[in-house]
Amino acid sequence: MKRLLAGLAALALTAAPALADWSPKGPINLYIGFGAGGETDTLGRLVAEEMKQSTGWNIVVDNKPGGGGMAMFTQLNKMPPTGQFLGMGVTMPVLVNLTIRPDEVPFTLDSFTYIGTVALAELAIVAPADAPFDDLAGLIEFSKANGGATIGFDAPPQKLLVDVVNAQSGADMRLVSMESSAEAVQNLLGGHVTAAFNAGSHIPYLETGELKMIAGANETRPSYSPDTPTVEEAGFGVYVDPWYYIAAPKGLPEEAQTAIGDALKAALDSDTVKTAIENTMHTEPVFKGPAETRAMMEAGLANVKTLFGK
Repeated sequence: MKRLLAGLAALALTAAPALADWSPKGPINLYIGFGAGGETDTLGRLVAEEMKQSTGWNIVVDNKPGGGGMAMFTQLNKMPPTGQFLGMGVTMPVLVNLTIRPDEVPFTLDSFTYIGTVALAELAIVAPADAPFDDLAGLIEFSKANGGATIGFDAPPQKLLVDVVNAQSGADMRLVSMESSAEAVQNLLGGHVTAAFNAGSHIPYLETGELKMIAGANETRPSYSPDTPTVEEAGFGVYVDPWYYIAAPKGLPEEAQTAIGDALKAALDSDTVKTAIENTMHTEPVFKGPAETRAMMEAGLANVKTLFGK
């Protein structure tokens, strides 16, 4: 505990110069686009607490679930750009909605000032260790030879990715809906599906040798399995990148954007947040600054349009 307090004190000292030019005129409201208890809520509360400790700001976390974060970002878009209103969400639901119903969504990518990213959910396609294939090409050939392999998934973008692979390869892989990564693992171990998407629950089973990696589904290779090629590298030109990120209403003054971004980066550098992200998501925090985050959103939107064939 003494070590943690000392670390937080050091953080406050190192962050202070960057934050000296701006401070909020009241509590900062951090809206979470999902319900209490989930990964986004857990990460948001940890980040808010670390930012509060290092800056002395009063940060209040408020869950606003609905539509995978769409309800929260709709409300955030109506708030004044004072630095007292922030929102934490996940990219994929936002990008999908901006692709399939842009005329119905009351905001665009230009509606927000981007503070930075928190982490990337690393998504993989995995199979039982004794599966008669070791990579995506092998899975495709197996599917062709056996009337369609079954693939477990728990989010619409994963289905879209398989749809692209099927269309380009003629694999005719069949999707099986799962409630979670944990359920997908149990179905794999029970022999109920040929392969499945997973975002972390599979990692202990890679270590025991019960499951194996088939492909990475993100734009970059999995950090824990750098020798595993991605679906994009296999020649299909698509990926799924669920980034956790924080934004503010458009028009946030630059000094506020800088101060909040510095506080966010300091929080992600803390041992507390690093450990929590490692335990819950089996990955590390990743901070992209405002310009990088905006560029990531634009590239992500173009990729999602490709997933939908637009």
